[in-house]
Amino acid sequence: MRDQQPGPGHPERRLSTKEAAELLGVKPATLYAYVSRGQLSSRRATGGRGSTFDAGEVEALARRNRREGGASTGGSGGELAVRTRITLIEKDRYYFRGVDAVELAARHSYEEIAEWLWTGSLRPGVTFTAPGAVIDAARRAVDALPEHTAPTDRLRVAAIAAAAADPLRFDLSEEAVLGTARTLIPTLVAALPPVRLTHRDQGPLAPRLWGRLSGRTADEASLRVLDTALGLLVDHDLAASTLAVRVAASARAHAYAAVSAGLGVLEGPLHGAASGLAHRMLLDVLDQGDAAPVIAEELRAGRRIPGLGHRLYPGEDPRARALFALLDDLPHAAPALAAARDIEATAARHTPLHANVDLALAVLTASCGMPATAGETIFAVARTAGWIAHALEEYGERPLRMRPSGQYVGPRPPQPLPPIEPEADRA
Repeated sequence: MRDQQPGPGHPERRLSTKEAAELLGVKPATLYAYVSRGQLSSRRATGGRGSTFDAGEVEALARRNRREGGASTGGSGGELAVRTRITLIEKDRYYFRGVDAVELAARHSYEEIAEWLWTGSLRPGVTFTAPGAVIDAARRAVDALPEHTAPTDRLRVAAIAAAAADPLRFDLSEEAVLGTARTLIPTLVAALPPVRLTHRDQGPLAPRLWGRLSGRTADEASLRVLDTALGLLVDHDLAASTLAVRVAASARAHAYAAVSAGLGVLEGPLHGAASGLAHRMLLDVLDQGDAAPVIAEELRAGRRIPGLGHRLYPGEDPRARALFALLDDLPHAAPALAAARDIEATAARHTPLHANVDLALAVLTASCGMPATAGETIFAVARTAGWIAHALEEYGERPLRMRPSGQYVGPRPPQPLPPIEPEADRA
């Protein structure tokens, strides 16, 4: 905290903590975070109770926040831009809090990377656990669903059940939200039915999740690929599901509700479900022994080829590159890897697109005896940590800032009341 005295001849107007926080539209905790980052200076109030802030500095910061932050349009294409300190994507690489994400995933577990996103600190060997009562509530809710229920639906129900079991869910302080995050993620995994009844939950998250995705015994190399995939997928800037989470957090929805918002968007075929499409295409190529007829069928139907290309990476998707390197070490992944390379090479005759992370996930899931929905499950569990990071960041911003104005293009009022249709016409 910096304490600056006014210079001679420059009287300054001081604001109390409450006044400064109200002017900025933030909580007192966020106000002091501005001080620790050097964005504001503070001085101990007379009598030693609380702090005071220079009104000019506070007003300048408020103007800057209104100009740079919130639901504003970006510099190109009129796209929404939101200030964030979590993920940067630049030149076919991406970074978590300034650290190369691929290097983090290569050296640290999913749980350690989640802690880095949330707190900016690495906690070697950290694991996430949840109270038995919360897991039991989530399992009862999930077990009541129809057998054919998709994994993402199960995860949404589990999140709702966990929220209902937590009477303190409306506490949005950083400490409380972090506690929620560390119990919600293992609860989501534990609520999914295991493939083998003999499976036992213990240790890191990756082996616990493996038992929900495959009936095969996992070797160390396979678990490493799964854990790395989780770490690589923790966050990816302001994807559609992450934007939904930030909108919910902007309205001060609790963390469970914010995660539920992300899970709802994730089901779209252009987002989390894309790996399932790539999985099915990969199986078709393995079945036919040649990618050409499969790619031809996709193009004939007017569909984009799943698993290829990414709007944020003109070159290679770094997540795919990292996973393919690890999959090369799995002997049982060789056929699926060959099929993926055949898909990429065949499609290149039509358009020069590189494999993305969905195709890499498809190789992992197809070669490890997992269902087509497994990639979406991995994606959802992994991204929950990133959603929590964005919710935490949004809780520190002005409430309801994610409120763009609609551009009405309908009939100009006043319009006459519509006629009432006869009953026969409505039948």
